[in-house]
Amino acid sequence: MSDLERKWYVIKTISGQENKVKSYIENEVRDNGFQEHIGKVLVPIEKVIQMRKGKKIHREKVHYPGYVMVEANLEGEAVHAIKNVPGVITFLSEGKGGSAIPMRTEEVNKMLGKIDQLSEESYENITIPFVVGETIKVIDGPFSGFNGTIEKINEEKRKLELAVLIFGRRTPLELNFTQIEKI
Repeated sequence: MSDLERKWYVIKTISGQENKVKSYIENEVRDNGFQEHIGKVLVPIEKVIQMRKGKKIHREKVHYPGYVMVEANLEGEAVHAIKNVPGVITFLSEGKGGSAIPMRTEEVNKMLGKIDQLSEESYENITIPFVVGETIKVIDGPFSGFNGTIEKINEEKRKLELAVLIFGRRTPLELNFTQIEKI
């Protein structure tokens, strides 16, 4: 069978076991000769920076927790092989017990583009998870523990301006993305 007959499907998994499910499926393909039925298996990840005890920690975070994408031709034993993998709940489908729905071409291109983009980007080019007007918590620096409202985001400098209430007065602050967290 050719790659043209394969489509991308989404598998619901137990959250936190995405990479385990991926390696189980890859082993299943290798051990049982499903190469013509099952192609790539992807767990979209993004790189994030977190502050822990004043230090920047780089780590990878699953972009869609509880989901694994698989390129497959769902005929014969391949479907059962995937469904019987430990940690797999089911294929994303229409209604309960329905047949698996393939992803639309534009969704696949967006997903593949996003994965390539996320893996190629350096840690410095992470998308900004904050929006103007959002209330956040300061986790680093002299104002640690204070809550503030984002007033301005400067993507180039990777800083944002926020207003913190100190003794009932609004005080403007400029902080790095790594010095704050969502509430």
